[in-house]
Amino acid sequence: MLNHSLQTPRLLLRPWRDDDLAPYAALNADPEVMRHFPALLSREESDAQAARIRAKLDAQGWGLWAVEVKGGPAFIGFVGLAVPGFEAPFMPATEIGWRLARSAWGQGYASEAARAALGFGFTELGLEAIVSFTAVGNQRSRAVMERIGMQNTGQDFEHPRVPEGSPLRRHVLYRLARRDWLAA
Repeated sequence: MLNHSLQTPRLLLRPWRDDDLAPYAALNADPEVMRHFPALLSREESDAQAARIRAKLDAQGWGLWAVEVKGGPAFIGFVGLAVPGFEAPFMPATEIGWRLARSAWGQGYASEAARAALGFGFTELGLEAIVSFTAVGNQRSRAVMERIGMQNTGQDFEHPRVPEGSPLRRHVLYRLARRDWLAA
């Protein structure tokens, strides 16, 4: 089994617990957090999503870790690695992603946790590249991608899980190669 938790100076990326479900549901119901997603999630949808994330993490030893601030909030969201479950021109690939509560924004937590996840992906999993993507207008996530060293590939795509006609359907694709991560 691979390492099941990661640590940074301020954060613990850890397996999910039952007491993470309520704060996770709250962030999934926050219109500002979910602004670049097709819809808010109900409590039932949020719990089901958390169960899938948790099962994947338990089964493979890595995935979308729950993020805890050391000496602070026990759950601020998730950061980690996943294999997208849809067809796209850049597949197969492993993506890095995050979703944090609004109260955790602007403190560098997403970048700090994402750097730890990148390190895990490149060293423990031996990945040659990691991608990330978001709706074109999601400047906050794009800024995190750039801060952690990812490059915009210029290969925008229509996200197949976003309804046609939605302004969120068009996504940008960022990528970081292992050799570039090592060079930095």
